[in-house]
Amino acid sequence: MSQPIDAQHDNGRNVTARPRGRPKRAPADAEARQRLLRTGLKFLTEKGYSAVGLDEILREASVPKGGFYHYFQSKADFGSALIDVYHAYFADKLDRWLLEESQSPLSRLQAFVADARNGMERHDFRRGCLVGNLGQEMGALPPEYRAKLIHALEDWQGRTALCLAAAQAAGEIAAHHDPAKLAAIFWIGWEGAVLRAKLEQGPDPLILFADGFFAMLN
Repeated sequence: MSQPIDAQHDNGRNVTARPRGRPKRAPADAEARQRLLRTGLKFLTEKGYSAVGLDEILREASVPKGGFYHYFQSKADFGSALIDVYHAYFADKLDRWLLEESQSPLSRLQAFVADARNGMERHDFRRGCLVGNLGQEMGALPPEYRAKLIHALEDWQGRTALCLAAAQAAGEIAAHHDPAKLAAIFWIGWEGAVLRAKLEQGPDPLILFADGFFAMLN
């Protein structure tokens, strides 16, 4: 009697045969998506969205085009993921500084400013803020980016407002100030200072803005 088509004989045992058709696809490189995101952040914080092509990112990340489309449907989908990643990264960064209880609340914000300035210096002021960069390009970007960018800025602003409210409660900020408005002024000014520092390739705009902002809190 012949063996069933889904089994084979092996030393008296029935062994299930490998299904016919395409071979099973090899598992995707577990690091490929992270390399794409890291490389995308590097290029978009330096050059912006419109000036960077996918081929440039793929070469730098050592990921084939087919690998890219395993994770992202398009460049627009990739950019959307980058906004999410950068938003979360910066929120964590803010929390590390603004929730540091070993320092007074206002000192925490000053420490964040110093750390951000040092970060720009490490990259010779070539890289700016991804959210700020994309905001400058919004007219040429997918419309759905607008809400994501606004949400990121409002989230960072809210975290900063809590720190400023704590500073006010500690007597570091004059009582007549509105912490929420101060936080809005901070982020509007800070994003402009980052843009100017990148343009001038130096720290002076960051220093000037920070000195002016903290001076107005009395």
